[in-house]
Amino acid sequence: MAVEVAAFVEKSGRIPTLATVLIGADPASEIYIANKHKACEAAGMKSVHHGLAADTPEADVVALVEELGADESVDGILVQLPPPDHIDPDVVVNAINPAKDVDGLTPASAGMLASGRPGLVPCTPAGVIELLDHEGFDLNGAEAVIVGRSNLVGRPLFSLLLARNATVTICHSRTKDLAGVCRRADVLIAAVGVPELIDAGFVKPGATVIDVGMNRTEDGLRGDVNFPEVSGVAAALTPVPGGVGPMTIAMLMANTLAAAIVRG
Repeated sequence: MAVEVAAFVEKSGRIPTLATVLIGADPASEIYIANKHKACEAAGMKSVHHGLAADTPEADVVALVEELGADESVDGILVQLPPPDHIDPDVVVNAINPAKDVDGLTPASAGMLASGRPGLVPCTPAGVIELLDHEGFDLNGAEAVIVGRSNLVGRPLFSLLLARNATVTICHSRTKDLAGVCRRADVLIAAVGVPELIDAGFVKPGATVIDVGMNRTEDGLRGDVNFPEVSGVAAALTPVPGGVGPMTIAMLMANTLAAAIVRG
């Protein structure tokens, strides 16, 4: 990213800029935001942060997001979710300028992705695809199973995998014989938010397993996959932490640069 950003700066004469918004003082969210700003610096991009009090009215948050959307110095906008309970996350996300939606969460971004048109893609799903590509996994004709149907991971990942000619199944809380469905997968992506739900009985021998889960437990951070069990069955398995998380931040940088390039 640093090489690509440097080329953009030389050509355009300006530095891509990411604006972040955090409502409240959640320690985990503050760490996530800090890591994103460090990544911007490492990639040669600018970042500006707007920290708002936890009791900030929804209308004020929306006004700030709309202001950033009109600010010519800002290329990307990221609102750290979830917000406090009195704020509707959909209202805030809908206020983001789609051209600066580097999290890929606006209805416009979701529609572009679902219809197979180029646009800004949610960072975690994009990171999963990047990991698979880097390791040479051939998605063409592969059976892919996603556990979790969130708008942040499961649904966009479905579209990305389908675009790569995988046969894709999304599982959720009402899926019958979840383990049996998962055992069909050549590539299994766990993104359900249940610590260590996926054990050896869910995995076909030789499958590739991507663990998107990030669960804080009394024993520390745990993924959705029981790593010790599944590592004995899978051909490849991402760790938690240190697997998908860094890719999410890397793809945020890629989206910010992509938004800057489109804006010129």
